Amino acid sequence: MNNVKKYNKELNPSVEVQSLRTIEELTGNLYESLYIITKRANQINATVREELHHKLEEFATHNDNLEEVFENREQIEISRHYEKMPKPTVLALDEFLNAKIYMRKNEDDGTNTQ
Repeated sequence: MNNVKKYNKELNPSVEVQSLRTIEELTGNLYESLYIITKRANQINATVREELHHKLEEFATHNDNLEEVFENREQIEISRHYEKMPKPTVLALDEFLNAKIYMRKNEDDGTNTQ
């Protein structure tokens, strides 16, 4: 998770136009490159979501009264911090373009199993 916090300071959180040829060059196949970026973005998203829920649980107030809603400033500040972070897709694309991630291919033995 330290990598995501590091990117928070270094990476522009807004989406920028990217050259499809640049993305394609790293694997030789645009769709394979996009698949790798997508898988990594999903991993980052799961990690960030888990961390966010863990932090929000620390400040949660468990109340049985459904009619009263309490505003918790700590939870709001934590949520704002995570909203300002770069999106997982932006992080994954940056990692891919800077060759910080890799993907191993499973070699198919030629048999089809269904």
